[in-house]
Amino acid sequence: MVELAVMIEGQHGLTWPRWQAIARLVEDAGFAGLYRSDHITNPGPPDLDSLELWVSLTWLAANTQRIQFGPLVSPASVRHPVITARMAAAVDDLSGGRLTLGMGAGWLEREHRNFGFELGDFAVRFARLQEALEVVTQLLQSATPVKFKGAHYHLEEAILLPRPQRPGGPPILIGGNGARRTLPLAARYASEWNAVFIPAARFAELNSHLDGLLQEQGRAPHSVRRSLMTGLIFGRDEGEFQRKLGDRSADAVRERGLVVGTPAHVVDQLGRLAEAGAQRVMLQWLDVDDLSGLEALGASVLSQIRS
Repeated sequence: MVELAVMIEGQHGLTWPRWQAIARLVEDAGFAGLYRSDHITNPGPPDLDSLELWVSLTWLAANTQRIQFGPLVSPASVRHPVITARMAAAVDDLSGGRLTLGMGAGWLEREHRNFGFELGDFAVRFARLQEALEVVTQLLQSATPVKFKGAHYHLEEAILLPRPQRPGGPPILIGGNGARRTLPLAARYASEWNAVFIPAARFAELNSHLDGLLQEQGRAPHSVRRSLMTGLIFGRDEGEFQRKLGDRSADAVRERGLVVGTPAHVVDQLGRLAEAGAQRVMLQWLDVDDLSGLEALGASVLSQIRS
């Protein structure tokens, strides 16, 4: 059955007390992992507290024992890949090998404009991402100095020391649904492909497409884990669910790829995603103060998907 993890939007009011409480709950409840976004601010006002990604993951690595974790995803448009590789290797070592390094092209226009980062058009974003993936991969995997010359990044006799304790460093995750740009990058560089906000039928289509791309790269399909990050509208009972759903149609929301309903509905949708090829689902938990709801999700769903 599919594994269940939690995803937090760090720019939605995340503070140290909230992050620490969530992390302890996720580990104690038995979730497979805890992931979070790498944003400074939201697509639109208001601006809320936003705990810095890699600082928060460093604390997580040292203060949890079991759960896997990582960014969904760290944008190449904001973070230089050399620094990303160094931080990822160090945090992975600190955690005993539990980090998955999620990388992406960047997309949030307001964030880039407000803080002075160059985003660029889609062609620029994905060209920069490919170079960043090449830089990170070479630094993590090569025990000898690396030379690289691209349009965005240049390395000359660069070596990552100390070497990562895990051979090759932490696995790389590439997130997105694009069949033309994202999946080819996943087939070449990733150990995990993470789809975003799509229903089971679409996941199955892209999953099959990735299989073909991997074969073209000479890689076995099973060499890349398949996961999905999506939204959640969860109620412990029908009354609570209907209050959260409001005037929206549950079927219409499900068609957009969100997991919605009572525990029985959630288990059913996770089963459909597992049939489509998803090995792990990261459910987006937006209310960072609703710990009782998150605990109820774990208590009511985890035992059923493990059986």
